[in-house]
Amino acid sequence: MTIRLENVGIAVRDLEATIAFFTDLGLEVVGRDEVSGEWTDTAVGLDGNHARIAMLQTPDGSGRLELFEYLDDLAIETQPTLPNEIGMHRVAFSVDDIDESLAIAARHGCHPLRGVADYQGVYKLTYVRGPSGILVMLAQELAKNSG
Repeated sequence: MTIRLENVGIAVRDLEATIAFFTDLGLEVVGRDEVSGEWTDTAVGLDGNHARIAMLQTPDGSGRLELFEYLDDLAIETQPTLPNEIGMHRVAFSVDDIDESLAIAARHGCHPLRGVADYQGVYKLTYVRGPSGILVMLAQELAKNSG
């Protein structure tokens, strides 16, 4: 059996603002749609599902995010996920320049939770709170791991 990760789906409050955040960081929009009806109710397991969706991917095509904004009363606000909570945790991206990525995030009002860490001289990394409370990890490789 073959398996591969297709995408990570994230429900958002404001689809356009979230698309702007991730495309400014370098992802590309590869598709958009508005979905509803029996097929989506069945697939998601939620009657009355009506949403606008966008599929974004990394420039190399190796990773995808499916963002969706509910267009009805099905959306339920939750508290933003904390880094130490069990369950869906974060989306992580490798970046070439963490300082540039943080400047882009800051233009969207998104800042590191605490600061930028240095992991043993191998990575500089940080978590930012993105649109809709999404935890986003940004990591810049500093040196190749030998071994």
